[in-house]
Amino acid sequence: MKVVVDTTKCKDHGQCVFAAPDVFQLDDDGRLVFDAEPDDTLRDDVEEAADVCPLQAISVEG
Repeated sequence: MKVVVDTTKCKDHGQCVFAAPDVFQLDDDGRLVFDAEPDDTLRDDVEEAADVCPLQAISVEG
């Protein structure tokens, strides 16, 4: 699985952090950081994060 975040859309709202904290985090400056190739066991959480993103900036491939 590959996680793609469109950084031109993402405004660091952080909803993905609540849905998939093992994949998405906000750094000390409040900017989104994420694991682009998380373990497949986290797929449900990642798909939920993509669904709750208010700007639909997250996509899941593979």
